[in-house]
Amino acid sequence: MSTAVTGLPGLRGTDHIGFTVPDLEEAVDFFVNVIGCQPFYRDGPFQSNEDWMAVHLNVHPDAVIREICWLRCANGPNFEIFQYEAPNQLASPPKNSDVGGHHLAFYVDDFDTALRHLEQHNVRVSGEPTVRTAGPNAGQTWIYFLAPWGMQLELVSYPAGKGYEKYYDTRLWHPANPSV
Repeated sequence: MSTAVTGLPGLRGTDHIGFTVPDLEEAVDFFVNVIGCQPFYRDGPFQSNEDWMAVHLNVHPDAVIREICWLRCANGPNFEIFQYEAPNQLASPPKNSDVGGHHLAFYVDDFDTALRHLEQHNVRVSGEPTVRTAGPNAGQTWIYFLAPWGMQLELVSYPAGKGYEKYYDTRLWHPANPSV
């Protein structure tokens, strides 16, 4: 019998998600006052006269991190939000279909109330809610929305669980029940 460890030894989970925004103050305001994250500390600026930025962060050697802000997002990973300046910086966020495309999904207990909250804050919502009634995601309702600078986000809820749970003894991690 093999006792070899597969994967990253000692893995506990996701500590944080880091992302870059065009305006740190706008982003912090959005994540604190619309989403409900808790701000913690700030750091920066950071820059290097040599190739440290390129070697350690895989960015242009002349890139400057103007400021970083750390936020806690309820029962999920922390956010490390960067405001960079770099000679080769792209100003548009990637689409989900682009390599490196991504989105952050926020789980809520009451989907309709959370959606109304976004609408009351004039957040751009993409289409109508998608309600899954069959398949592994049965029981799930979701909708995409955009941060003020165009970053893709998702509102999601499945308070009675998902369809896949009938067929698996284990569960995907869930912010409403992190111990499962």
